[in-house]
Amino acid sequence: MYIHEYTWIFALGMVVAFIDAYGIGANDVANSFATSVSSGSLSMVQACIIACFTEFLGAVLLGANTAETIKGGILSIDYYTNQPEMLMLAMLCALVGSATWVLIATKNGWPVSSTHSVVGAIIGTGIAAFGANSISWGWDGVAQIITSWFLSPVAAGIVAATIYTITKHAILRRVESFKWGIRLVPVYFFFTAAIEVFYIIYKGAPGTDASSMSIGAIIGISIGAAAVCAAFGQFFFCPWVVRRVKGRENLKWYHVFVIPFLSKRPTIEQADVEEHADSPPLSICTNPSDQTEPEEASEKAAAKLKELDNEVIEQENIEDTTTTKKGWAAAKFAEYKKKATDAMLNGVRQDVRNLDNDKLQHIHANAEIFEDDAEYLFSFLQIITACMASFAHGSNDVSNAVGPISSIFDVWNTAEVDVAGKVPIPVWILVYGGAAIDLGLLTMGYRIMRSMGNNITFFTPSRGFCAELAAALTVLTCSKLGLPVSTTHCITGASAAIGLCNTGGYKAVNWKMLSWCFFSWFITLPAAGLVAGLMFAMMANAPHFI
Repeated sequence: MYIHEYTWIFALGMVVAFIDAYGIGANDVANSFATSVSSGSLSMVQACIIACFTEFLGAVLLGANTAETIKGGILSIDYYTNQPEMLMLAMLCALVGSATWVLIATKNGWPVSSTHSVVGAIIGTGIAAFGANSISWGWDGVAQIITSWFLSPVAAGIVAATIYTITKHAILRRVESFKWGIRLVPVYFFFTAAIEVFYIIYKGAPGTDASSMSIGAIIGISIGAAAVCAAFGQFFFCPWVVRRVKGRENLKWYHVFVIPFLSKRPTIEQADVEEHADSPPLSICTNPSDQTEPEEASEKAAAKLKELDNEVIEQENIEDTTTTKKGWAAAKFAEYKKKATDAMLNGVRQDVRNLDNDKLQHIHANAEIFEDDAEYLFSFLQIITACMASFAHGSNDVSNAVGPISSIFDVWNTAEVDVAGKVPIPVWILVYGGAAIDLGLLTMGYRIMRSMGNNITFFTPSRGFCAELAAALTVLTCSKLGLPVSTTHCITGASAAIGLCNTGGYKAVNWKMLSWCFFSWFITLPAAGLVAGLMFAMMANAPHFI
């Protein structure tokens, strides 16, 4: 093979890599914010905007400088050293297999692991090229992935149930739950920040030297950051919540940063009255002579409506004339512009909370309901947890989308395979993958958000916070212990466990949806592997002119 040979593989790989990253954004990233949207802490639009920044910045600023040439070490790189072009073809087929399965799963609302999709596709190409014996089926390979199907949800479920049970008895079930929440929320700020910062640093933010830091330094940084967050909670967030919730002051979200220096503001009711002061209700008459009988008033109203209708018709006629003058092209441009805008915004305009779904009413009815004011305290914490989880996902898991295309680019650029099994990831590929991930979340992320969250059990801010924190803590601990876990599987298990903690027990959980989730995990490896393997077998063994 010569340098820059098989350019068509590289070009086609760029297209398929974008599609794969698009699917990962629509599926994997949506998991991070599903509970925040379901609980009402964030709207769909807010979640998508925040996720776009956190995922993209996590990928670009802290994204890996290198990636494994063969994801998970499932197949030895030595098989490709003599024919680098076959590695390019294998990675192209792996991208097709992964992208195909992730998009199918997203279309059906099945949350799947992007890591397992890529690994399954590589297994398929490996079997097609070198036979089943070339794959590592033991603990260092496939057996570890199968273990994660059970370990991830169970471990995260235990942690989530523990955190939620403590929260429920320490705050939510208390007689004055809001007052107890104000007392303990700074403590939650401290532990949440400590865990999240420790998670990002200790896991080794790929774009930094964090992995080489001593454990003492990591703990020190985590405690310092946690102390700052706890102080923010005590002196800024809590006073803001008290004044907004109990004092009913007309405070906006950005006032939380200046609340100690902000004087007393009008209440929400007073602000509403002042806003409508210039337009009094029609029932208020300033001149007694203007008072009329009900029949006369209705006649005047009907006459006024008829007059308005005539004005509207005249305006439409003017617009039609104007449109004719401007020509057919201008009208068509406006039509296509509107269609394009509606298509782009369709994903963020969807209702994903499932609160009005009749099929879920019996599940939500078995959930324990707590004081709204106390639940409100956890909204901010839940948003922080979701942002940190999304940021960490962008920095650590973006290689699932850009790792294979980086392998293709490296071989195309050097005409050789690095026997060390590592491939450099250029910054422009991180940006390329990050943009595709964001686009996938914006346009198709609602499908996974609708399937998760309230579709598994009824979520409130306190429940969502506990689920997200438990998932992050489980991934951190198990990863460093060498135990195989998946973020997708963890958040699913945490959601189910919190549902079981309700007074209704198993009745508060949608077991049908959980069954579909497990089914999608089970067929991820064979589905992605089958597509990739068949494609590789056809392309590698296709007849060609000599």
